[in-house]
Amino acid sequence: MSDGFYDRTAEHVAVLLRDAWTGLGPALTRAVSGMDTSTGPVLDIGAGTGLGTAVLAAALPDAAIVAVEPNQALRTALLARCADDEDLRRRVTVLGDDVLSAALPDRLSGIVAMNVLGHFPPPQRQALWRLFAGRLDARGRAVLNLQPPFIPVRVSATPMAEVRVGGLTYVGVAAAEPSGENAITWNMTYRVERDGEVLTELTASDEWAVTSPGVLAAEVAEAGLALAVLDADQHLYEVHPATS
Repeated sequence: MSDGFYDRTAEHVAVLLRDAWTGLGPALTRAVSGMDTSTGPVLDIGAGTGLGTAVLAAALPDAAIVAVEPNQALRTALLARCADDEDLRRRVTVLGDDVLSAALPDRLSGIVAMNVLGHFPPPQRQALWRLFAGRLDARGRAVLNLQPPFIPVRVSATPMAEVRVGGLTYVGVAAAEPSGENAITWNMTYRVERDGEVLTELTASDEWAVTSPGVLAAEVAEAGLALAVLDADQHLYEVHPATS
């Protein structure tokens, strides 16, 4: 997990990721619609500041949610979001451990993993699929997204988001370079500007494991799970027990 990266960038991530959820939020709502949440909580892996947790809670009003976020800075924002909302405060349990070592419920109705899979290199992904297979109810399903690129390639510097808060504008730019057979390194630049003048600029790098839908399907199959496409535009997939 990229704890040091988020220690440095959490305030920018908190502001700039909202734009990504403009499309991802409705797609996740559709993906979990009708999920039976009577057999256990829904697990939100890498909940971050809680943008997805709030979407999940709104889409599944009867669900108990376990939100796992190991980074303290992001978890502080997540807890503040939950504590400030009566419904979230009642239904969301926040855990600060890595999902592979967290004390999770024995049975889960569903699992959500948004914008997080790249933090799991292949050996950890295999452990993650075993967790899915062992704790997901027979009728349950997991929803996750795969963020491009799916192979290690160079990504030219690309504007990620620009958000104005009060008199300041927060800007994020992303670039990447291959850094291994199954990895890239994201090189992020975050600026705070006032009227076009750069007040602060922060650069930070983060190792990211890449995988393709085909590789993902093969990996989950080894754990007795199956993969299905939910939303091609948002690269959203469902993972469920292969017998269901």
